[in-house]
Amino acid sequence: MIRLFIIVFITLFTIVLKGQTAPHWEKLTTEPYAGKQDDITFIDEQSGWYVNGYGRIYHTEDGGKTWTKQLEQKGSFFRTVTFLDKDNGFVGTVGTDYFPNVTDTIPLYGTKDGGRTWKPVPYKGPYVKGLCAFDVVKEQYINHGKIDYKTHIFGVGRVGSPANILISHDGGETWNSRSMNADCKMLFDIKMLNKNTGFACAATNEDISQSNALILKTTDGGATWKNVYQSTRPFETTWKASFPTDLVGYVTIQSYNPDTTVKQQRVAKTTDGGNTWVEINLTEDATAREFGIGFIDENHGFVGTMNSGFETIDGGKTWSKTDMGRACNKIRIYRNADKKIYGYAIGVNVFKWVE
Repeated sequence: MIRLFIIVFITLFTIVLKGQTAPHWEKLTTEPYAGKQDDITFIDEQSGWYVNGYGRIYHTEDGGKTWTKQLEQKGSFFRTVTFLDKDNGFVGTVGTDYFPNVTDTIPLYGTKDGGRTWKPVPYKGPYVKGLCAFDVVKEQYINHGKIDYKTHIFGVGRVGSPANILISHDGGETWNSRSMNADCKMLFDIKMLNKNTGFACAATNEDISQSNALILKTTDGGATWKNVYQSTRPFETTWKASFPTDLVGYVTIQSYNPDTTVKQQRVAKTTDGGNTWVEINLTEDATAREFGIGFIDENHGFVGTMNSGFETIDGGKTWSKTDMGRACNKIRIYRNADKKIYGYAIGVNVFKWVE
Protein backbone atom coordinates (compact mmCIF):
# COMPACT_ATOMS: atom_id res chain seq x y z
CA MET A 1 0.00 0.00 0.00
CA ILE A 2 2.88 2.38 0.89
CA ARG A 3 4.67 1.49 -2.35
CA LEU A 4 1.49 2.25 -4.34
CA PHE A 5 1.13 5.62 -2.59
CA ILE A 6 4.74 6.51 -3.42
CA ILE A 7 4.25 5.62 -7.10
CA VAL A 8 1.09 7.72 -7.34
CA PHE A 9 2.75 10.64 -5.53
CA ILE A 10 5.81 10.60 -7.79
CA THR A 11 3.62 10.43 -10.91
CA LEU A 12 1.48 13.37 -9.82
CA PHE A 13 4.54 15.38 -8.72
CA THR A 14 6.17 14.82 -12.12
CA ILE A 15 3.00 15.97 -13.88
CA VAL A 16 2.90 19.15 -11.78
CA LEU A 17 6.54 19.92 -12.52
CA LYS A 18 5.88 19.60 -16.24
CA GLY A 19 2.87 21.89 -15.96
CA GLN A 20 0.49 19.18 -17.19
CA THR A 21 -2.96 18.17 -16.04
CA ALA A 22 -3.32 14.64 -14.73
CA PRO A 23 -5.36 12.34 -16.98
CA HIS A 24 -9.01 12.56 -15.99
CA TRP A 25 -12.62 12.27 -17.10
CA GLU A 26 -14.02 15.58 -18.34
CA LYS A 27 -17.75 16.28 -18.42
CA LEU A 28 -19.07 17.27 -21.85
CA THR A 29 -21.95 19.63 -22.59
CA THR A 30 -25.02 17.65 -23.67
CA GLU A 31 -28.80 17.95 -23.46
CA PRO A 32 -30.12 17.22 -19.95
CA TYR A 33 -31.56 13.76 -19.35
CA ALA A 34 -33.53 12.72 -16.28
CA GLY A 35 -31.94 9.31 -15.76
CA LYS A 36 -29.27 6.89 -16.90
CA GLN A 37 -28.30 7.03 -20.57
CA ASP A 38 -27.05 3.70 -21.80
CA ASP A 39 -24.56 3.69 -24.67
CA ILE A 40 -22.01 5.67 -26.64
CA THR A 41 -19.70 4.70 -29.51
CA PHE A 42 -16.93 6.32 -31.56
CA ILE A 43 -15.27 5.36 -34.85
CA ASP A 44 -12.30 7.68 -34.25
CA GLU A 45 -11.31 10.43 -31.83
CA GLN A 46 -13.73 12.94 -33.35
CA SER A 47 -16.79 11.10 -34.67
CA GLY A 48 -19.25 9.39 -32.35
CA TRP A 49 -22.87 8.79 -31.37
CA TYR A 50 -24.84 8.29 -28.17
CA VAL A 51 -28.42 7.16 -27.50
CA ASN A 52 -30.94 7.31 -24.68
CA GLY A 53 -34.38 6.28 -23.48
CA TYR A 54 -36.12 9.28 -25.02
CA GLY A 55 -35.67 7.66 -28.43
CA ARG A 56 -32.91 10.14 -29.26
CA ILE A 57 -29.67 9.68 -31.19
CA TYR A 58 -26.93 12.31 -31.00
CA HIS A 59 -23.84 12.72 -33.20
CA THR A 60 -20.58 14.62 -32.80
CA GLU A 61 -17.83 15.35 -35.32
CA ASP A 62 -15.56 17.32 -33.00
CA GLY A 63 -14.79 14.89 -30.20
CA GLY A 64 -17.87 15.73 -28.16
CA LYS A 65 -17.51 19.51 -28.04
CA THR A 66 -20.85 19.85 -29.83
CA TRP A 67 -23.63 17.36 -30.49
CA THR A 68 -26.38 17.24 -33.13
CA LYS A 69 -29.64 15.43 -32.46
CA GLN A 70 -30.13 13.14 -35.47
CA LEU A 71 -33.33 11.44 -34.39
CA GLU A 72 -36.10 11.67 -31.82
CA GLN A 73 -38.51 8.76 -32.06
CA LYS A 74 -41.12 8.84 -29.32
CA GLY A 75 -42.04 5.45 -27.89
CA SER A 76 -38.54 4.06 -28.58
CA PHE A 77 -36.03 3.36 -25.82
CA PHE A 78 -32.62 3.20 -27.49
CA ARG A 79 -30.43 0.98 -25.33
CA THR A 80 -27.32 0.27 -27.40
CA VAL A 81 -25.49 1.65 -30.43
CA THR A 82 -22.57 0.63 -32.65
CA PHE A 83 -21.05 2.02 -35.84
CA LEU A 84 -18.78 0.14 -38.25
CA ASP A 85 -17.59 3.28 -40.06
CA LYS A 86 -18.78 6.83 -40.70
CA ASP A 87 -21.85 5.61 -42.62
CA ASN A 88 -23.00 2.22 -41.31
CA GLY A 89 -24.42 1.79 -37.83
CA PHE A 90 -27.05 0.07 -35.73
CA VAL A 91 -29.11 0.85 -32.64
CA GLY A 92 -30.97 -1.61 -30.44
CA THR A 93 -34.11 -0.91 -28.42
CA VAL A 94 -34.94 -2.32 -25.01
CA GLY A 95 -38.48 -3.24 -26.13
CA THR A 96 -41.86 -3.02 -24.43
CA ASP A 97 -43.23 -4.17 -21.05
CA TYR A 98 -40.25 -3.04 -19.00
CA PHE A 99 -40.02 0.77 -18.95
CA PRO A 100 -43.10 3.06 -18.98
CA ASN A 101 -44.22 4.81 -22.18
CA VAL A 102 -42.21 2.48 -24.43
CA THR A 103 -44.27 1.27 -27.40
CA ASP A 104 -41.60 0.35 -29.97
CA THR A 105 -41.50 -3.42 -30.61
CA ILE A 106 -38.75 -3.28 -33.25
CA PRO A 107 -35.46 -4.40 -31.67
CA LEU A 108 -32.99 -3.28 -34.34
CA TYR A 109 -32.57 -0.22 -36.57
CA GLY A 110 -29.82 0.49 -39.07
CA THR A 111 -28.40 3.46 -40.95
CA LYS A 112 -26.28 3.66 -44.10
CA ASP A 113 -25.83 7.43 -44.13
CA GLY A 114 -24.15 8.18 -40.83
CA GLY A 115 -27.35 8.38 -38.81
CA ARG A 116 -29.29 10.85 -40.91
CA THR A 117 -31.94 8.19 -41.64
CA TRP A 118 -32.78 4.95 -39.83
CA LYS A 119 -34.79 1.90 -40.90
CA PRO A 120 -35.91 -1.30 -39.14
CA VAL A 121 -33.52 -4.18 -39.81
CA PRO A 122 -35.00 -7.60 -40.66
CA TYR A 123 -33.63 -10.83 -39.20
CA LYS A 124 -34.33 -14.56 -39.29
CA GLY A 125 -35.14 -16.58 -36.20
CA PRO A 126 -37.18 -16.17 -33.01
CA TYR A 127 -38.52 -12.75 -32.07
CA VAL A 128 -36.04 -10.58 -30.17
CA LYS A 129 -37.93 -8.49 -27.65
CA GLY A 130 -35.03 -6.18 -26.80
CA LEU A 131 -31.30 -5.59 -27.04
CA CYS A 132 -28.93 -4.27 -24.37
CA ALA A 133 -25.48 -4.46 -26.00
CA PHE A 134 -23.50 -4.92 -29.20
CA ASP A 135 -19.96 -6.08 -29.83
CA VAL A 136 -18.09 -6.03 -33.15
CA VAL A 137 -15.25 -8.31 -34.26
CA LYS A 138 -13.23 -7.69 -37.42
CA GLU A 139 -11.68 -10.86 -38.83
CA GLN A 140 -8.65 -10.44 -41.07
CA TYR A 141 -8.44 -12.51 -44.25
CA ILE A 142 -6.79 -12.48 -47.68
CA ASN A 143 -9.06 -11.23 -50.46
CA HIS A 144 -7.61 -11.57 -53.98
CA GLY A 145 -4.08 -11.12 -52.68
CA LYS A 146 -4.92 -8.21 -50.35
CA ILE A 147 -5.65 -8.09 -46.63
CA ASP A 148 -9.33 -7.46 -45.99
CA TYR A 149 -11.75 -7.84 -43.10
CA LYS A 150 -14.97 -9.69 -42.40
CA THR A 151 -17.13 -7.89 -39.85
CA HIS A 152 -19.07 -9.92 -37.26
CA ILE A 153 -21.66 -8.17 -35.08
CA PHE A 154 -23.15 -9.70 -31.92
CA GLY A 155 -26.13 -8.28 -30.04
CA VAL A 156 -27.71 -9.56 -26.80
CA GLY A 157 -30.70 -8.75 -24.61
CA ARG A 158 -32.47 -8.18 -22.57
CA VAL A 159 -32.87 -6.87 -19.03
CA GLY A 160 -36.05 -8.30 -17.54
CA SER A 161 -36.00 -11.27 -20.00
CA PRO A 162 -36.28 -12.95 -22.43
CA ALA A 163 -32.70 -13.85 -23.36
CA ASN A 164 -31.76 -13.76 -27.05
CA ILE A 165 -28.70 -13.28 -29.22
CA LEU A 166 -28.69 -11.59 -32.63
CA ILE A 167 -25.70 -12.19 -34.94
CA SER A 168 -24.48 -10.91 -38.31
CA HIS A 169 -21.42 -12.33 -40.07
CA ASP A 170 -21.51 -9.97 -43.04
CA GLY A 171 -21.29 -6.49 -41.56
CA GLY A 172 -24.99 -6.23 -40.80
CA GLU A 173 -26.34 -7.14 -44.24
CA THR A 174 -28.11 -10.21 -42.81
CA TRP A 175 -28.95 -11.20 -39.23
CA ASN A 176 -30.01 -14.36 -37.40
CA SER A 177 -31.44 -14.65 -33.89
CA ARG A 178 -31.27 -17.46 -31.36
CA SER A 179 -32.96 -17.93 -27.99
CA MET A 180 -30.65 -18.25 -24.98
CA ASN A 181 -33.40 -18.90 -22.43
CA ALA A 182 -32.01 -22.38 -21.81
CA ASP A 183 -28.74 -20.81 -20.65
CA CYS A 184 -29.98 -17.76 -18.73
CA LYS A 185 -33.01 -15.55 -18.23
CA MET A 186 -31.55 -12.05 -18.74
CA LEU A 187 -28.69 -10.73 -20.89
CA PHE A 188 -26.92 -7.39 -20.45
CA ASP A 189 -23.62 -7.36 -22.34
CA ILE A 190 -21.44 -9.35 -24.73
CA LYS A 191 -17.70 -9.27 -25.29
CA MET A 192 -16.19 -11.34 -28.10
CA LEU A 193 -12.42 -11.86 -28.17
CA ASN A 194 -12.74 -13.14 -31.73
CA LYS A 195 -15.52 -14.50 -33.94
CA ASN A 196 -15.67 -17.75 -31.92
CA THR A 197 -14.69 -17.02 -28.32
CA GLY A 198 -16.55 -14.61 -26.11
CA PHE A 199 -18.55 -13.90 -22.97
CA ALA A 200 -22.08 -12.87 -22.08
CA CYS A 201 -23.12 -11.02 -18.94
CA ALA A 202 -26.29 -12.66 -17.71
CA ALA A 203 -28.57 -13.56 -14.80
CA THR A 204 -30.01 -16.90 -13.74
CA ASN A 205 -33.59 -15.81 -13.07
CA GLU A 206 -35.96 -13.10 -14.28
CA ASP A 207 -37.19 -12.79 -10.66
CA ILE A 208 -34.46 -10.60 -9.20
CA SER A 209 -35.07 -11.92 -5.69
CA GLN A 210 -34.05 -15.39 -6.96
CA SER A 211 -31.34 -14.29 -9.37
CA ASN A 212 -27.58 -14.93 -9.23
CA ALA A 213 -25.03 -13.06 -11.33
CA LEU A 214 -23.94 -15.24 -14.25
CA ILE A 215 -21.12 -15.19 -16.82
CA LEU A 216 -21.36 -17.44 -19.87
CA LYS A 217 -18.57 -18.38 -22.30
CA THR A 218 -18.83 -19.49 -25.93
CA THR A 219 -16.12 -21.01 -28.13
CA ASP A 220 -18.30 -21.57 -31.20
CA GLY A 221 -19.51 -18.08 -32.01
CA GLY A 222 -22.55 -18.14 -29.75
CA ALA A 223 -24.02 -21.48 -30.84
CA THR A 224 -23.47 -22.97 -27.36
CA TRP A 225 -22.61 -21.48 -23.98
CA LYS A 226 -20.93 -22.69 -20.78
CA ASN A 227 -21.45 -21.34 -17.26
CA VAL A 228 -18.02 -20.10 -16.08
CA TYR A 229 -19.12 -17.98 -13.11
CA GLN A 230 -22.22 -17.80 -10.90
CA SER A 231 -22.59 -15.81 -7.70
CA THR A 232 -24.03 -17.49 -4.62
CA ARG A 233 -26.13 -14.54 -3.44
CA PRO A 234 -29.72 -13.65 -4.40
CA PHE A 235 -30.76 -10.27 -5.83
CA GLU A 236 -27.70 -10.23 -8.14
CA THR A 237 -27.01 -9.87 -11.85
CA THR A 238 -23.93 -9.10 -13.88
CA TRP A 239 -23.96 -5.94 -16.01
CA LYS A 240 -21.00 -4.96 -18.23
CA ALA A 241 -17.67 -6.54 -19.23
CA SER A 242 -14.20 -5.29 -20.14
CA PHE A 243 -11.32 -7.38 -21.48
CA PRO A 244 -8.12 -5.30 -21.74
CA THR A 245 -6.30 -8.44 -22.87
CA ASP A 246 -7.40 -11.88 -24.05
CA LEU A 247 -6.44 -13.30 -20.64
CA VAL A 248 -7.52 -10.56 -18.23
CA GLY A 249 -11.15 -9.52 -17.98
CA TYR A 250 -13.53 -7.80 -15.56
CA VAL A 251 -17.33 -7.89 -15.10
CA THR A 252 -19.47 -5.68 -12.87
CA ILE A 253 -21.81 -7.43 -10.43
CA GLN A 254 -25.05 -5.66 -9.52
CA SER A 255 -26.80 -6.12 -6.20
CA TYR A 256 -30.48 -5.27 -5.76
CA ASN A 257 -30.69 -6.60 -2.21
CA PRO A 258 -33.23 -4.49 -0.26
CA ASP A 259 -31.34 -5.17 2.97
CA THR A 260 -29.24 -2.00 3.41
CA THR A 261 -26.87 -3.83 5.76
CA VAL A 262 -25.65 -5.80 2.72
CA LYS A 263 -23.06 -3.23 1.63
CA GLN A 264 -20.23 -4.99 -0.18
CA GLN A 265 -20.03 -4.34 -3.93
CA ARG A 266 -17.95 -6.74 -6.01
CA VAL A 267 -16.35 -7.15 -9.42
CA ALA A 268 -15.60 -10.49 -11.08
CA LYS A 269 -12.09 -10.88 -12.51
CA THR A 270 -10.39 -13.50 -14.69
CA THR A 271 -6.70 -13.91 -15.48
CA ASP A 272 -6.95 -17.08 -17.56
CA GLY A 273 -9.09 -16.05 -20.49
CA GLY A 274 -12.42 -16.41 -18.71
CA ASN A 275 -12.17 -20.05 -17.70
CA THR A 276 -12.19 -19.18 -13.99
CA TRP A 277 -13.27 -16.05 -12.14
CA VAL A 278 -12.67 -14.57 -8.68
CA GLU A 279 -14.61 -11.87 -6.87
CA ILE A 280 -12.75 -8.70 -5.85
CA ASN A 281 -14.15 -6.02 -3.58
CA LEU A 282 -15.00 -2.61 -5.02
CA THR A 283 -16.53 -0.63 -2.15
CA GLU A 284 -18.62 -1.22 0.95
CA ASP A 285 -21.61 0.97 0.15
CA ALA A 286 -25.15 -0.31 -0.32
CA THR A 287 -26.03 2.66 -2.55
CA ALA A 288 -23.16 2.09 -5.00
CA ARG A 289 -24.94 -0.21 -7.44
CA GLU A 290 -22.54 -0.96 -10.30
CA PHE A 291 -23.02 -0.26 -14.00
CA GLY A 292 -20.30 0.28 -16.60
CA ILE A 293 -16.70 -0.93 -16.60
CA GLY A 294 -13.73 -0.13 -18.82
CA PHE A 295 -9.99 -0.88 -18.57
CA ILE A 296 -7.11 0.87 -20.31
CA ASP A 297 -4.80 -2.05 -19.58
CA GLU A 298 -4.91 -5.08 -17.31
CA ASN A 299 -4.34 -2.93 -14.20
CA HIS A 300 -5.82 0.51 -14.92
CA GLY A 301 -9.59 0.72 -15.17
CA PHE A 302 -12.85 2.30 -14.11
CA VAL A 303 -16.26 1.29 -12.75
CA GLY A 304 -19.39 3.43 -12.81
CA THR A 305 -21.87 3.17 -9.95
CA MET A 306 -25.17 4.77 -9.06
CA ASN A 307 -23.53 7.62 -7.18
CA SER A 308 -19.89 7.85 -8.34
CA GLY A 309 -17.11 6.41 -10.43
CA PHE A 310 -14.18 4.33 -9.17
CA GLU A 311 -10.64 3.95 -10.51
CA THR A 312 -7.98 1.29 -9.96
CA ILE A 313 -4.36 1.23 -11.09
CA ASP A 314 -3.46 -2.12 -9.53
CA GLY A 315 -5.88 -4.54 -11.13
CA GLY A 316 -8.66 -4.04 -8.61
CA LYS A 317 -6.65 -4.52 -5.41
CA THR A 318 -7.49 -0.96 -4.41
CA TRP A 319 -10.02 1.56 -5.72
CA SER A 320 -10.42 5.32 -5.38
CA LYS A 321 -13.38 7.52 -6.26
CA THR A 322 -13.22 9.47 -9.53
CA ASP A 323 -15.71 11.85 -11.12
CA MET A 324 -17.56 10.07 -13.93
CA GLY A 325 -20.96 11.38 -12.99
CA ARG A 326 -23.84 9.31 -11.70
CA ALA A 327 -24.91 5.93 -13.13
CA CYS A 328 -22.08 5.69 -15.68
CA ASN A 329 -23.40 2.80 -17.75
CA LYS A 330 -20.95 2.38 -20.64
CA ILE A 331 -17.23 3.10 -20.73
CA ARG A 332 -15.48 2.93 -24.11
CA ILE A 333 -11.68 2.86 -24.19
CA TYR A 334 -10.00 3.17 -27.61
CA ARG A 335 -6.51 3.42 -29.13
CA ASN A 336 -5.78 5.27 -32.33
CA ALA A 337 -3.23 4.26 -34.99
CA ASP A 338 -0.45 5.77 -32.88
CA LYS A 339 -1.59 3.77 -29.82
CA LYS A 340 -2.78 6.94 -28.10
CA ILE A 341 -5.60 6.23 -25.67
CA TYR A 342 -8.90 8.05 -25.85
CA GLY A 343 -12.20 7.21 -24.23
CA TYR A 344 -15.81 8.20 -23.68
CA ALA A 345 -18.33 7.28 -21.00
CA ILE A 346 -22.05 7.80 -20.59
CA GLY A 347 -24.56 7.76 -17.76
CA VAL A 348 -26.61 10.68 -16.52
CA ASN A 349 -23.96 12.75 -18.34
CA VAL A 350 -21.34 12.19 -21.04
CA PHE A 351 -17.63 12.24 -20.21
CA LYS A 352 -14.39 12.22 -22.21
CA TRP A 353 -11.04 10.79 -21.09
CA VAL A 354 -8.45 13.57 -21.32
CA GLU A 355 -4.70 12.92 -21.11
